[in-house]
Amino acid sequence: MTLSLEDAATVLADNFAPWVLELGLRVVRADEERTVLLLPWSQRLAREGGALSGQALMAAADTATVIAVSAARGGFVPMTTVQQSTSFLRPVVGADVAVSVELTKLGRRMAFAEITMTPEGAAQPAARASTVYALLG
Repeated sequence: MTLSLEDAATVLADNFAPWVLELGLRVVRADEERTVLLLPWSQRLAREGGALSGQALMAAADTATVIAVSAARGGFVPMTTVQQSTSFLRPVVGADVAVSVELTKLGRRMAFAEITMTPEGAAQPAARASTVYALLG
């Protein structure tokens, strides 16, 4: 199954806290194979020294996983994060970040995903994450 970009944007708008929406995430792909959200660069999200904060990248990865599960299931279902592990590889300064999710396993009650966060124009990712979700509905 696949969500249209409009449907994926609706899942994003309807199911996240206002502070998550303030990240400005935009869905650019949402299908069974891969989901990609764009995290736009913002000085508001930078920490001292000018690099994008790890908290913003972690929230983007978490949010993108919900969109990926929704795309694979054909719509939003209630779910909760069980585990998230994030490795930061290099700083992001002044660049939008593509947050790309691949579901490695989607069961009836659990979902597992690998997320790569790559700054625009970069050959290598700035961060990687893995997530586990419990599907509640």
